Amino acid sequence: MVTYVTNFSRSGLYDWMAQRVSAVVLAVYTLFLLGYVVANPNMDFAQWHGLFSQGWMRVFSLLALVALGAHAWVGMWTVTTDYLTKMTFGKWAGAVRFLVQALCGVLMFVLFVWGIQILWGI
Repeated sequence: MVTYVTNFSRSGLYDWMAQRVSAVVLAVYTLFLLGYVVANPNMDFAQWHGLFSQGWMRVFSLLALVALGAHAWVGMWTVTTDYLTKMTFGKWAGAVRFLVQALCGVLMFVLFVWGIQILWGI
């Protein structure tokens, strides 16, 4: 079993569950937004702004943002541990994997904070 620091030594069941739950949240959010756009064909900025000004929509969007972060982290961790191996990078595999995961983690954190600033106008 692979247990690296970057997966916080959990079993794969937690990652699998996080991936599935976050996918459902993202699907519901996407379908809601698509339905809203289809139901309002002549939508203008004021209507769109009005939707995202409501508290429940901000919370729903924040939930989708958290789900996106969790989904991306599990996917990124899986890809890096599967493909950044000793076979491809030799003795540098661990360092390359850590660097890629750290850069992805920082980027996801920056985008998450930026999303909160956009949603809540901070």
